[in-house]
Amino acid sequence: MIKIEAPFPFAHGFEYLRPYQFSNHRCETSLGSHLLHGPRLKLDHESNQIHQCPSLQGPIAGAGHPPRNMDQPLTKGPTRPEGSHAGLASHRSDRSSPNPRARQVAIQKFTQPRSACLVVSASNPTTATAAGEMEAAAAGGGGGRWCVVTGGRGFAARHLVTMLLRSGEWRVRVADLAPAIALDRDEEEGFLGAALREGQAAYVSADLRDKAQVAKAFEGAEVVFHMAAPDSSINNFHLHYSVNVEGTKNVIDACISCKVKRLIYTSSPSVVFDGVHGIFNGDESMPYPDKFNDSYSETKADGEKLVMRANGREGLLTCCIRPSSIFGPGDKLLVPSLVAAAKAGKSKYIIGDGNNYYDFTYVENVAYGHVCAEKTLSSEDGAKIAAGKTYFITNMEPIKFWEFMSLILEGLGYERPSIKIPVSVMMPVAHVVEWTYKKFAKYGMKVPQLTPSRIRLLSCNRTFSCSRAKDQLGYEPLVPLKEGLKRTVESYPHLRAQNQRSISKASVFLGNGNLAKTLLWEDTKQTVTVLLLLAVIYYHLFTCGYTFITAMAKLLSLTALFLFIHGMLPANVFGHKVEKLEASNFHITQVEAHHVAHSISSSWNSAVGALRSLCRGNDWPLFLKVALSLLVVSILSSMSSQAAFKIGTALVFTGFKAYEKWEDTIDSMVSDACSILLHIGSTKKSSSQKQM
Repeated sequence: MIKIEAPFPFAHGFEYLRPYQFSNHRCETSLGSHLLHGPRLKLDHESNQIHQCPSLQGPIAGAGHPPRNMDQPLTKGPTRPEGSHAGLASHRSDRSSPNPRARQVAIQKFTQPRSACLVVSASNPTTATAAGEMEAAAAGGGGGRWCVVTGGRGFAARHLVTMLLRSGEWRVRVADLAPAIALDRDEEEGFLGAALREGQAAYVSADLRDKAQVAKAFEGAEVVFHMAAPDSSINNFHLHYSVNVEGTKNVIDACISCKVKRLIYTSSPSVVFDGVHGIFNGDESMPYPDKFNDSYSETKADGEKLVMRANGREGLLTCCIRPSSIFGPGDKLLVPSLVAAAKAGKSKYIIGDGNNYYDFTYVENVAYGHVCAEKTLSSEDGAKIAAGKTYFITNMEPIKFWEFMSLILEGLGYERPSIKIPVSVMMPVAHVVEWTYKKFAKYGMKVPQLTPSRIRLLSCNRTFSCSRAKDQLGYEPLVPLKEGLKRTVESYPHLRAQNQRSISKASVFLGNGNLAKTLLWEDTKQTVTVLLLLAVIYYHLFTCGYTFITAMAKLLSLTALFLFIHGMLPANVFGHKVEKLEASNFHITQVEAHHVAHSISSSWNSAVGALRSLCRGNDWPLFLKVALSLLVVSILSSMSSQAAFKIGTALVFTGFKAYEKWEDTIDSMVSDACSILLHIGSTKKSSSQKQM
């Protein structure tokens, strides 16, 4: 699995979180999946079948919570305080009013940010089937109508679910892939946890590609918010098509068969982006491009067309929402990727001139855009205007792409991007990387982040007009961009720069002592002092033409002279305190002697262990490291002493620091190289066995 990274691993997509994410080689979800607590799945490319890891099948155990007898119904939680459903109460009295100011006031209570797990099993009668949950809710005496949110455990979908529950107008059925719903502590103590206990919300496990499961999830629902989609960074056309197109067909058919009245589809602005030309203040009149940027955009456009064509079929009203570059608390892609880039020293780069504008949208504004669409479709006059149409949703505050990234990085205590790399320089490199991927993908090479399409995404304009949504849906952003950025940064205290200190592998290798501080430049003063001493040694050994004995004698003389003068200095010179060197500084204690002896013996034993592992021939990473080290030593030994001293010093003082900075990338490249070698070796071995 070769992994070629750009200096900006956050390059891919700023869409809402999606519940379909698969790993080709490991049974786990990646951060790009945006599925917070979903099942871990993998995709078999040969059969195009999806499998769940055996170890994670069945109910998921919640951290810090004892297992519950799943034969017993969920206990009813504490009664919700009076007035807690007041959020959208004003909309009930006049559902036809598109007044944006009224809606803004009505939703103000929704914008309060809300992080161990409560697990609700899908086997429970109140969560497993639509019929069961309806009966349980009726028995509980709860009010409100049912709506369904597909992909309901995704990033933006979670915020929509919370907003709908806060309104008090809806019971929400959360539909997602996972066999059970896992709540974090905030959700358990918040509206969703209370709603699940009181029958105001329910969870149903459903795969959009299974028509029967989808129909079962939609039973008795009045509205469906279709938000589920695979992660846009997955390079698998079959997956995107099966979910975004075939899955959307199933959603439409289920809506019709279950007599659902309104379907709101979460689309993407990428459906009008060709991957080449930037978009500035684009509106809904923009046509679909002849060629899309990727398979995700193409299949989302196909799904959008299906939803718009379905409008009016047997009374079903539809519309499509295109939220632009979503961000906010709970995002598992953008901010963590930015921090990872900053820690690796990659966030300092700007691709292009840095003047390209983007429309970023705070996640609660995205949820509110969906609510506005549903409200408009629910009125007769609004349905005549909005049904069968698409709407861009943004914060209405275009901002320079790299300025937005800088504000997040600075807010978390990291350095702003400042080094500009022209697109003309990066594009040829991206084409080479893309060509390499096409050649080595069959050997397990991962999809690279540095591709021509992503270079264009990072350097072009992508802004959109919200005029249609404002005029026809009554949409106005509830949370301004500045406030959204503030809430986002505050929601990631664990990612702040001051909390990121960890011991690197390079530091461990160097003993975590003064040697590590010197070679890793942790103590700049100490490192510079050592470099000056090495310069003096180099001068006497190689530049002056002295013999080795003469050079050593002069160095010892200089050392003695320095110590004598240092000892004669007063305690304070021109206001600067002079730290005296005590004789004890030159003593070697028994503890230190034992430590040195122990270090030598440990190093020897480690070398013997490495040799034993090499003899077995099953540790390719170790073999590559040893081979590379021996190659460096052989090159240095073939040089003159003078050249070897200069090159060796430069390597020591830069190599360890470079490895510490790009540790993950280097380790990943070594691992991927080993995977390719093993794959080639196994292929040759199998072919030779067949010949025999």
